[in-house]
Amino acid sequence: MPPNGNPTLLSDDAQILAGAKELLETEARALGQMGELLDGSFVEAVRLISSCEGRIVTTGIGKAGIIARKISATLASTGTPSVYLQPAEAIHGDLGRVTRGDVVLALSNSGTTEELLRLVGPLRSIGAPIVAITGNGDSPLVSHANVSLVYGRVTEACPLGLAPTTSTTVMLALGDALAMEVLKARNFSPTEFARFHPGGNLGRSLMRVHEVMRQGDSLPLVATGTSLAEAVEVMTSTPGRPGAVIVTAIDGQFAGFYTDGDLRRNLLAARGRGNFELLSRPIDEFMTHDPITIGPEDLVGDALRVLRERKIDQLAVVDGERQPSGLLDIQDLLDIKALAWGPLT
Repeated sequence: MPPNGNPTLLSDDAQILAGAKELLETEARALGQMGELLDGSFVEAVRLISSCEGRIVTTGIGKAGIIARKISATLASTGTPSVYLQPAEAIHGDLGRVTRGDVVLALSNSGTTEELLRLVGPLRSIGAPIVAITGNGDSPLVSHANVSLVYGRVTEACPLGLAPTTSTTVMLALGDALAMEVLKARNFSPTEFARFHPGGNLGRSLMRVHEVMRQGDSLPLVATGTSLAEAVEVMTSTPGRPGAVIVTAIDGQFAGFYTDGDLRRNLLAARGRGNFELLSRPIDEFMTHDPITIGPEDLVGDALRVLRERKIDQLAVVDGERQPSGLLDIQDLLDIKALAWGPLT
């Protein structure tokens, strides 16, 4: 029995869930059909936007305007300067924001939005090309646009068939597709992405390794020839107890890496032999001579991905001249809530 004692609530719940599933299926079908409708116009739009020397000016009214704002934000955050232009404000002076070097991305499901159409003439006189996203291929907006992305008539998922739902979902997906293809065309890198996303978990994942690595007094270093027992003592006495030690050659270059995991394996093997004389032997015999390392300028998210993929807890940080710069511990990255990033660049 439901908490309020109403035995019909369960059937009402089922109707709510059924309605939500139907809506999602309606929108999913429309998105699936979009892939089949993409043609040379989409390629032309990508090339026009990626070669733009100014900004991408997005515009639209109502719900289409909200989608236009989101597309503008996505473009801006992925390396393509972009602003949103409110059509009603544009005809009262904000058209001054648009220059000949810009590209205008205009959104309208019907392609007949009066406020948007009033901008067409002034935009063309400025010399800014127009890319239209619309559901109506025979609309005035399409007739005046340089490139048109027409997704056709879609069934709105609203039970009344009125509220923009499916149409705005399709617009948003098309905008995302444009932005991501432009990102690739412009060879936008994780390094550039980091510049625009300094805050939050994502921003911390896009920090450089040298910003979070253990260094100075917190960096456990021993020279080749150091006994295993002495190396373990350095691991234990170093502030933060890093659980690893970096081994350096006579010239100071990186020579190897030894972890507490290695120590456990070595001690278990020694117990099996009943001989613990290994503690007096040089670390060179036990260290990993060619471990995976990370550079001080690599991204924190890249480092976390490597640690997780390799199922290890520490990474030696080594610069381009093979000099040890620091130590990266997975716990430090978890403490700052870093997110694993993509492939190393």
